[in-house]
Amino acid sequence: MDIVVQPAVNWVDMNEKIKDSGLFLPLDPSPTVSQHLFHSLHNMRHGLYELQVVDGLFLSRYPSLIIHSGTNAMRYGTMKDWVINLTEKTKASIFELSFMSKTSAGYNLTSLFVGAEGTLGLITEITLKLAVIPESTSVAVVTFPSIANAALAATKILRTGVPLAAMEIMDEVQMQVINKNGGTSGRMWEERPTLFFKFSGTEQAIQDHIQIVQGIAKQWKGGAFQFARTEHEKTVLWSARKEALWAMLAQRPPGTEIWSTDCAVPISRLAEIIGTLYTGRKCDADWRIDISKKESSKLGLFSSVLGHVGDGNFHQAVMYNPKDAVETAAVKKCVYDMLDRALEMEGTSSGEHGIGLGKKECLVKELGLDTITVMKKMKHSLDPYWLMNPGKIFDAP
Repeated sequence: MDIVVQPAVNWVDMNEKIKDSGLFLPLDPSPTVSQHLFHSLHNMRHGLYELQVVDGLFLSRYPSLIIHSGTNAMRYGTMKDWVINLTEKTKASIFELSFMSKTSAGYNLTSLFVGAEGTLGLITEITLKLAVIPESTSVAVVTFPSIANAALAATKILRTGVPLAAMEIMDEVQMQVINKNGGTSGRMWEERPTLFFKFSGTEQAIQDHIQIVQGIAKQWKGGAFQFARTEHEKTVLWSARKEALWAMLAQRPPGTEIWSTDCAVPISRLAEIIGTLYTGRKCDADWRIDISKKESSKLGLFSSVLGHVGDGNFHQAVMYNPKDAVETAAVKKCVYDMLDRALEMEGTSSGEHGIGLGKKECLVKELGLDTITVMKKMKHSLDPYWLMNPGKIFDAP
């Protein structure tokens, strides 16, 4: 069950085209505006997606897949998990990699090119695996009194083994921004930390899973559990998560930018890094605000937290004026302190966005100089003149 695609193929249109086969590409890379499987980003200045974004999954002007995940990553993994074969153009030649979804033949060059951020060659064709469309789906949302309660509820849900399709988190700041932007699909939202869930499977399985998740949410002081009963309700309930970034952009004052960065940590450290650290045995015990949120407030920065907590990956979006040296220094400190903290927790400096220009120092801390040296040698063998996305991931020797 696979499909061959070339540049400019829109993943939403593709899924619509093949839905009668009962198959689909189960990824949901956000924001929805970036719907093409081959993604062109005008800018990756900070190792993040600047919001001068157009079309799909190529970096800069150099076609290369990146490790896109999106909201469905909890169940279906990331882009790299669905790429079977590539046709790649390097300096010397055009070559195809393995067509088999299962192979132990030679080096895994497919994964190498998928994660190269456009630095090794041009991808001209992709063979993708497809999945069976679930029999039934549902969406639910629940609010919490604090980001800590939401994060700890998410951790508990993960430990139960409930096979959710997606679990997303948004803090109270992000919910406020959405309401200031007029809400979504005619709906205004509670301005509290919120978990968004996708359920899939049989009707009975979904009902069983909803009951389990409801029970855990209640333990952590979750509010009324709202779940969709119709296709329209699914769209409405999920709309806040899909439109979160655009709502933040719409509210920014003239001259400001959004620095959106990501990291990932083990699930056991998730609550600690994104919200608060539980210090007692009861829900109403003392809480300590985590540095990620506390530091941005202390530095006078407007920031929000959202992300794919189902796989330990979250995003922090910080609004700042790039022409203000003090604000720029503050946002850099806030972001890089958070990334250092993720590494201290045995996490990674990027679960999704990639390294780009802005996380090169973090990559050295994470992998070490010996590993970087090996990567540079591989780069040199395929791109000896350093033409492909120069300056991304690491500097030229």
